[in-house]
Amino acid sequence: MLYSAHEMQKAWLAGTSYFAQMQADWLKNPANPLSYLGTSNLISSALEVFAHAGEYRGKPKFDIHKVMLDGPTGKVEAKVETKIKCRKPFGQLKHFIHSGIENAPKLLIVAPMSGHFATLLRGTVERMLPNHDLYITDWRDARDVPMSEGKFDLDDYIDYLVEFLEHIGPDESGRGAHMLAVCQPSVPCYAAAAFMSANDHPCRPKSLTMMGGPIDTREAPTAVNRLSTGRPHSWFQQNVIATVPAHYRGSGRRVYPGFLQLSSFMSMNLGNHMMSHWEMFKHLVIGDDDSADATKDFYDEYRSVCDMTAEFYLQTVDAVFQRHLLPQGEFMHRGHRIDPAAITDIALLAIEGERDDISGIGQTKAALTIATALPDEMKKYHLAPGAGHYGIFNGSKWRENIAPLVEDWIKLHE
Repeated sequence: MLYSAHEMQKAWLAGTSYFAQMQADWLKNPANPLSYLGTSNLISSALEVFAHAGEYRGKPKFDIHKVMLDGPTGKVEAKVETKIKCRKPFGQLKHFIHSGIENAPKLLIVAPMSGHFATLLRGTVERMLPNHDLYITDWRDARDVPMSEGKFDLDDYIDYLVEFLEHIGPDESGRGAHMLAVCQPSVPCYAAAAFMSANDHPCRPKSLTMMGGPIDTREAPTAVNRLSTGRPHSWFQQNVIATVPAHYRGSGRRVYPGFLQLSSFMSMNLGNHMMSHWEMFKHLVIGDDDSADATKDFYDEYRSVCDMTAEFYLQTVDAVFQRHLLPQGEFMHRGHRIDPAAITDIALLAIEGERDDISGIGQTKAALTIATALPDEMKKYHLAPGAGHYGIFNGSKWRENIAPLVEDWIKLHE
């Protein structure tokens, strides 16, 4: 019922959004005499803000077609091709190819499966692309995966990571790619690294960078953490899990809907989101289309959400946020205990944002503490001043301050 009710609301909003945009365009048309009235610009701007808010959004595209590389006499433009290296039911390994990757370090960016598509990391990809042979995990919307493909849980997530690293393959040194985990995948990436290390896997990563990840959510708990621990596990099963409606390919699959995740994110900073739309309205009124478009671009990505399988979501809530199994040395994968002490030769970099309201300070740093067998010179911690959760992987702070630190760490252990 919950999913069906949302679908009805989405269909209604899509229609009213389209009508509102038509009205806004009509009021701004120079051929319309009403467009010269003093209030027309205000009304059309308000209609445009409403139309954008109610617009239907599907999966965005990366749209990265070129990259600037260092040449003999300065920057040169190179074409970027995108290929699928490995295709799985619940995700695929995407490879960005350009002329400068021949001797570049291999880097696997692991996108979060937390309600948004991998394109949320477009800025992360663009910044790291020139100097790396870059891959990214491109997760599918669970509502589009037929029931015949089976389940997908935290164990499957770790299996996917291992298989993706195997597809990228070891380099001349006999080791795998570097890994960069953004937020939620820090836990499965850490588990995969420990699992592969314990088995002396030749494709285990050379380094693992974790950014704003919930390794130990007992450290500086945020509102997100308190929500997870303040209710019993049965509450999540009964209140936030829905069934995919019949008109999707994944009909009948039990999921944690993306629209619920988006609602929770929006409500956490509702005042900021309202101010952003107010600023967009003012930019439209004065004709500052560039600033208004920048806000639109952000929300086009932010509001593009996808569903997670119920088993993955519930297992993550239980193991990561409620029982804290990884930092306590009790995390299990396919019947085997994940031992952080098994990590002995994978360089670990933990990055946190000073103003992160999703993963508190110390939660990612805990990854360094529990890796008791790793030498200190292979551990590094960075607290990004003034950076919020999204600022550590996107925006100017990421591009100018954090990314160079990541690049240096990769070079050091390449």
